[in-house]
Order: sequence, then C-alpha cells, then structure tokens
Amino acid sequence: MATKKLSYAERMKWFHEARFGMFIHWGLYSQLRRGEWAMFVERIPKDEYARLADKFNPQKFDADAWAGLAAEAGMKYMVLTTRHHDGFCLFDSQASDFTSVKTAAKRDFVAEYVTACRKAGLKVGFYYSLLDWRFPGYHNRKKYPESAKAMVEQYHAQVKELMTNYGKIDVLWYDGGWLFGMDPADMAKFWGARTVNAMVRSLQPHIIINNRSGLNEDLDTPEQHVTASKQGRGWESCMTIGDSCGWGYIRNNPNMKSVTQLLQHLVFAAKGAGNYLLNVGPKPDGTIRKSERIRLKAMGDWLKTNGEAIYGSEYNAALSGGMIGEWTVKGTTGYWHIFRWPGREAVAANVASKVKSATLLATGKKVKFRQEHNGRLVLTGLPKSPPDLHVSVVKVAFEGGPRAVKERDPAKWLEGEGPEAR
Repeated sequence: MATKKLSYAERMKWFHEARFGMFIHWGLYSQLRRGEWAMFVERIPKDEYARLADKFNPQKFDADAWAGLAAEAGMKYMVLTTRHHDGFCLFDSQASDFTSVKTAAKRDFVAEYVTACRKAGLKVGFYYSLLDWRFPGYHNRKKYPESAKAMVEQYHAQVKELMTNYGKIDVLWYDGGWLFGMDPADMAKFWGARTVNAMVRSLQPHIIINNRSGLNEDLDTPEQHVTASKQGRGWESCMTIGDSCGWGYIRNNPNMKSVTQLLQHLVFAAKGAGNYLLNVGPKPDGTIRKSERIRLKAMGDWLKTNGEAIYGSEYNAALSGGMIGEWTVKGTTGYWHIFRWPGREAVAANVASKVKSATLLATGKKVKFRQEHNGRLVLTGLPKSPPDLHVSVVKVAFEGGPRAVKERDPAKWLEGEGPEAR
C-alpha cells in the first residue's frame, strides 16, 4: 500500500506547536574540552585524533537523564549530533569503523537516545554532518577526487542507515554541506542531496528536513541569532548557552547567558512563529554541567506558568511591545511579554482591536485597562515590582483578534488625535 504524501502544513504542525527544543553536541571532541572544532582548528592528525575513541567509554551516559531534563525545561523535541565533522559516529554504521559501537564504548548511543526521547514523549531529531575532515578529498577535491567521492558515498549510506534502523525520526538536521571554493548553488549537486533527501522522504514521509544540504527543504536555520523567516516558512534559531564559538563541551566557559536572556530569545522566536533550539554540550562522561541544568530548569518553571504564550504561537505582525517588551499572538489573544517592568502603568500604542480583558499570567489577577486615541492601550494598577523575575506576561483577549492601527496622518497623535482604538 502506498504511503500517503503529507503536505508541508501537515508535516510542520507539531513543529509549530513545539517552539522549544534541545540541541546536543557530544562526541570524541568532548574529551578534549575545547569544543567540537578542535581537530580542525588545531590540525590534529587523523590517527592521533582516532586514539580518542580508545578512551571514549562514558560510564555516566544516561539518555533518560538528558530527555528528562529536556522535558523539565518545557522542550518538546531533541536533536542529537549523530555524527559531527570529525566523522565519529555515535551509531552503528556499516559504512565506517569509526563508531562508538566498534570502539571502546561498544554502545549505540543513538539507539539509547531514541528510546529515551520516545519514553519522555519528545520528538526525535538527528543532526548529521555531510563533511568528514578525515577525508583528504574534502580539503582538496581536485587532488583527491576519489577521496571526495568516497566521502559523498559515506554520507548517502549513513543517512540511509539513520533513516532505516531507528524507527520514526521527526527531524533531519543537516550541517557541514559547505565546501572550500565551491559556489553554494553547486553544493547540492556535489553531495547528491536531491537523491538522498528523496530517499529520506520515502522512508520517513512525515520528516522535517533543514536547509543545510544545499536545498531549501523545510526549515531555515539562523545560527546564534533570532531572525524570523518570511511568514509561512518554517524556521528554527539554534544557539549555545555559553559563548558562540563552542557547541561541544568547553571546560571553562564562563560567559553563560542568563535565564532572562534565554527566555527573551525564546519569546522573539515565538513572536516570529519560529522555534528556539537551545544547545547543551555534555561533559566527556555524558553528564550535563550544573550551570546548564540550572538554566534549563528555570526556563521550564517559567513555561509552566507562561507556556500558553509560547507554544503554538502565530506570526505577529500587528502588535508592538514598545520599549518594554514584545508580543506573541495566538488566535484572538495577545500576550505582552514585558522584559523591562514599567511599574504601575504600561502603555502599548497602535492597538486597533477592542480589548475584552487583560490578565497577569503569573498571578491570574485581572488588570485594569483603557483604550485611547491611536490605539493606546493603557494598563493601570499594575504591581510596583515585576510579578515574574525574568519575563512578566499580560494576557490580552481581543474581539476578533489583534489588529494594528493604520496611521494615515502620522502627525495626528501629537494633538491627541488620530484613529480610534475601536
């Protein structure tokens, strides 16, 4: 029986509800404690680097602990680096001997991860790097054409293994498709990405594929910044908790983003109908450092109260939060995320829709309001101090949904005149 082909909207439905996911960079490089690019930037010879596999036997690896932390953080899916640019596979591959199954650990960490995700009710994502630094053909295609060809064949074979051997996979997160001196337009042709992705969709018809194999596919992937794609296009901002230079474990990474910063990034993603894929870099033994766990749990606590303002959010082009925050919207409801609490009164301009009610999510208390010229929505009688330590949210119910005032004469507001709020 032929499998029904799903539409873009059908495949993306869960993704747009999720809004928050966990990215995990972990592998041999974690042992070096200097980030996932150490082999390349330090020019570590491949045989020397390969000896790390003889010591990679993480006794404290616990996929259930990872998945439990993601769920506690309010995340709805996970994306694991099944194989990074160093070529070491965390899964059982017949296309390579450089795997966790065939070296010291003797474990298929991807299989354990998939089982843990499903047990925790999380969607399953696989990161896979097309390039492999161990192949001379990656660095010099003209001099080593057979090596380059072998690297491409490995990519085809391993993606097929990942899509065949682990059941239903929800996200295929490519990386490493770039090549020195090659026009980006030729990337997909070099890798044979159309062929591979067609195979992927035949095996996993529901899957979401990102845009890093040289093809646009389903998702845009802004990195280390939150920038919305055009309305209707899926996108996901990936970001580290610490410095942007390291996704894998870095022993001394003191420049950690605060919980408040991380929540603001999440809000900006939700405002643009995008997702926030927040990275952790587990230690060599497989545990996640305390400073990352603390931040993720605090985000989860915030989402327990304010999650309705994030999950399933829609594209907001109507409402402006002014100098103090940002709005997310869902149906006929707007959520004013106030980052910089103003005190007893808060004002949003150019709100055309009639307001039915306003409520503080943190306390459940009703908020007094009035509407004035140019759509000035004035909230009054607010607490002097912010009701939430990080981001305080006011839920505003509108008649007919949120709409913006159209200022035909942008000078009218100076005299207290202009379009009526209603």
